[in-house]
Amino acid sequence: MKEITMFHFDGCPYCRKAEKFIADLVRENPEFSEITINRIDERKNPEIADRYDYYYVPTFYLGDEKLHEGDISKKELKDIFSSVLNK
Repeated sequence: MKEITMFHFDGCPYCRKAEKFIADLVRENPEFSEITINRIDERKNPEIADRYDYYYVPTFYLGDEKLHEGDISKKELKDIFSSVLNK
């Protein structure tokens, strides 16, 4: 199973939008359910967030590789999920 890390925080409108896109994409593309998303709230877990180089949320990482930072479209997220499955 593939695993990505998503940095977010409660109250972030871009994070809420990304979560909606995630739910939609998994429903539309069942193979995306093979991707585990390790969600880290940067405000509740600053000791983890501080180890990564980003400024905006949501931010997605595959291991140490930053996949995307900041506001995201559904298509961009779909492209990320597709590329993660193909790695």
